[in-house]
Amino acid sequence: MTMRYDRLSSLNKQYVWHPFTQMKDYNSVDPLIIERGEGIKLYDVNGRAYFDGFSSVWLNVHGHHVPELDQAIIDQLGRVAHSTLLGMANVPAVELAEKLIGIAPKGLHKVFYSDSGATGVEIAVKMAFQYWKNKGQEGKTKFITMNQAYHGDTIGAVSVGAIPLYHDVFRPMLFPSYVIPYPNAYRNDGGEQGAKEATLTALRRLLESSAEDIAALVVEPIVQGASGIIVMPEGCLREMAALCRAYGVLFIADEVATGFGRTGAMFACDHEEVSPDLMVVGKGLTGGYLPVAATLATDEVYNAFYADYEEQKTFFHGHSFTGNPLGCAVALASLKLIEERNLIEGVRSKASFVARKLDVLRDAPHVGDIRQKGLMIGIELVRNKATREPYHWDEQAGVRVTRKARELGMLTRPLGNVIVFIPPLASTEDELDAMTDILAEAIVGVTEGEPVQ
Repeated sequence: MTMRYDRLSSLNKQYVWHPFTQMKDYNSVDPLIIERGEGIKLYDVNGRAYFDGFSSVWLNVHGHHVPELDQAIIDQLGRVAHSTLLGMANVPAVELAEKLIGIAPKGLHKVFYSDSGATGVEIAVKMAFQYWKNKGQEGKTKFITMNQAYHGDTIGAVSVGAIPLYHDVFRPMLFPSYVIPYPNAYRNDGGEQGAKEATLTALRRLLESSAEDIAALVVEPIVQGASGIIVMPEGCLREMAALCRAYGVLFIADEVATGFGRTGAMFACDHEEVSPDLMVVGKGLTGGYLPVAATLATDEVYNAFYADYEEQKTFFHGHSFTGNPLGCAVALASLKLIEERNLIEGVRSKASFVARKLDVLRDAPHVGDIRQKGLMIGIELVRNKATREPYHWDEQAGVRVTRKARELGMLTRPLGNVIVFIPPLASTEDELDAMTDILAEAIVGVTEGEPVQ
């Protein structure tokens, strides 16, 4: 430890309140303080390197300190750092909107910027609500969400979330939503088919009884993130979208975590050729550099707001930093790198490599399930493999495994008993080899008390 570290540690404990963190626990140990990044590694103030095994909370694409991305920001700084989109435009925001529409699922033609995934979802929810009001159908005010869904932490986003641990304390502040099951094959005795049928049956019955009251369904397509990296059975997303269309309910895809190649396609909806009415993107949009998000809409949605001034159909929503030129410039540079380096095709081959490497864990006595789509991986730890009995919350199994991984040189963060492995998309096979070795050693070391063979 250095005097500099001691000073920063003291200031951190004294002044900083960290998100999703019990500060009493956090302040009882020496904190990790990151100073710089290089490639897919982060370096603390004492000079120790760590693999970024969760892409700095699921958003890093190309690694850290990427020359092309750094230069895009520097170049834009030489022009203007910020200019509002309220009543005017700026060059990078216009060019990025064109680029996004060019790669988005068909039918999405308009881009509304914000500054985080949560605000992007908030915008989509408000757009859907006002869409029906502007169309003269004021009774369509309810939303459908999915069990254990997470869409962000603003009030509207929490209202369409369904993780009791995160959301129940705020329940008196929220509007109620209908909840249907997300298809979790591991926790359904009927496996993939049983989980899929449970979801589609619940959605169909709800739409049959209440479609006239429902504005939209909000879904994390293909992979539900914060619930433990739950992967949808094939065809489920397509059938959900078809049901919504048949019953006149808008379909909102939350692609904040799954977008920009993370699942092995540009967007998760692309796996099943689903075209949502509204789609939210963020996280990887800027390559993990700056907070920019966007809500993409169809012309049908947009045109419901397009009216004479006195009709008061304007969408009255915006943020001070909406369409920030620095963020939009680096997003353009990131999308250019994705194309130039064939990154999405690379994700598919890297995903196969990771799957093979993680096979060593499938027979581990406390690994219940390994779920993966592209480079989104969740490894569920259980106390009893035969019964699927989970570890008790107090045992902190996931926390202990990620602490061990940190000791071994890799950073990640658990979702309860699920160990998350979401590396930067630019990670090489050699780097993925090293990271999966650390992951396996940490899991076996903590759950069995012995090194992996």
